[in-house]
Amino acid sequence: MATAAGAYSASLPAVPEWLNKGDNAWQLTAATLVGIQSMPGLVVLYGSIVKKKWAVNSAFMALYAYASSLLVWVLVGCRVACGARLLPFWGKAGVALTQSYLVGQATLPATAHGTIPRTEPLYPEATLVLFQFEFAAITLVLLAGSVLGRMNIKAWMAFTPLWLLLSYTVGAFSLWGGGFLYRWGVIDYSGGYVIHLSSGIAGFTAAYWVGPRLKSDRERFSPNNILLMIAGGGLLWMGWAGFNGGAPSAANIAASVAVLNTNVCAATSLLMWTCLDVIFFRKPSVIGAVQGMMTGLVCITPGAGLVQTWAAVVMGVFAGSVPWFTMMILHKKSELLMKVDDTLAVFHTHAVAGLLGGILTGLLATPELFSLESSVQGLRGTFYGGGIGQIGKQLGGAAFVIAWNLVVTTAILLGIGVFIPLRMPDEQLMIGDDAAHGEEAYALWGDGEKFDATRHDLSRGGAGERDGPAGELAGLGARGVTIQL
Repeated sequence: MATAAGAYSASLPAVPEWLNKGDNAWQLTAATLVGIQSMPGLVVLYGSIVKKKWAVNSAFMALYAYASSLLVWVLVGCRVACGARLLPFWGKAGVALTQSYLVGQATLPATAHGTIPRTEPLYPEATLVLFQFEFAAITLVLLAGSVLGRMNIKAWMAFTPLWLLLSYTVGAFSLWGGGFLYRWGVIDYSGGYVIHLSSGIAGFTAAYWVGPRLKSDRERFSPNNILLMIAGGGLLWMGWAGFNGGAPSAANIAASVAVLNTNVCAATSLLMWTCLDVIFFRKPSVIGAVQGMMTGLVCITPGAGLVQTWAAVVMGVFAGSVPWFTMMILHKKSELLMKVDDTLAVFHTHAVAGLLGGILTGLLATPELFSLESSVQGLRGTFYGGGIGQIGKQLGGAAFVIAWNLVVTTAILLGIGVFIPLRMPDEQLMIGDDAAHGEEAYALWGDGEKFDATRHDLSRGGAGERDGPAGELAGLGARGVTIQL
């Protein structure tokens, strides 16, 4: 018992004076919640929202993106995104693997400028590395939603580390790590631009270069399991408490406000989207409800801890209506949007909703809530004395993120395409998971497949040795009859 009690002694090296145990415990919890959004949240969501023949491939693309991101992050990505300033949009590269680095107090050295001190959370660097990794990983997993159902898995395996290093780190450093957008005063509380606008634009760009799914898949791509889709969406929603609640890097008032606003906006957006479905299509769509939930979570992200809760309701109304309009109305009238096969409409649910949230944050962020979370003075929304200039900054920051992701994603894919085909061949697309991985999600027959008794163990004994349907199937199989299911 003495040893166990001693583990909590403030005099031990494991508990230095600068360490706040509450902040560290919450940040590790928040990191785990964000991780659950990807693993298993989006893995389950992707595996269930797609056609059955793509369930394994879609889930694996998310799984692989998560795993590959971690290695790139600790080898070089973390310090490029969060380290000392090298360029206005990039930090100095370095590993995040050594004891001397990971046990020290967390710091974002480039955030110091003028009279503003550098950001120094009261937990170790190891916690910062883990939390920021979860953000980097989920950005890539969200991007994958645009290219499900046809991207060559080998091309995806090459794409993920390159995009993380050359695109994600630029947005993260520029807006959070002390880069030029941070110093200019662009507000992005928890990733409306860094994560959602980036993944939406990069995903749309990738969908363009990879090419479309088969015509038959584009015309009919029904979810293979709507209940699992809801479960994956639920994990995403609950995990968002860590997403936005962890942004202040402390277990403080700002975290509480952020988590409450996140839930309020998501619920409002879901209801708004559902009401629009009922008004225009005469029935509520479960897939639509999940999309409305998603746009609400995305929209509140750039201002979750910076706006009042009544403003979160307003943002939820816009989040459930503007992306609905772009997806249901504008999409069908735009030749470009119709041409690009964005499988899960990531452009609408993340790029549009993320940009919308950034603009609304520029209008509605209050100086009082901002002062609870940041040492940067003077930032506030247009409605609270920030002037039209704050909206200009939000639009300027968005323009940089859009342009960078468009150009860099294009360059990466064109480079990979020289060596690896970006799209699977049509004959493999007809088959799906079995062609890509030699595995299938369910031991069932469907999607127009045929049951061949010679491939399955139904030939032992005759039909007379089995009762009911099993015996009848066995008898038919023994006579060489192929059954269409």
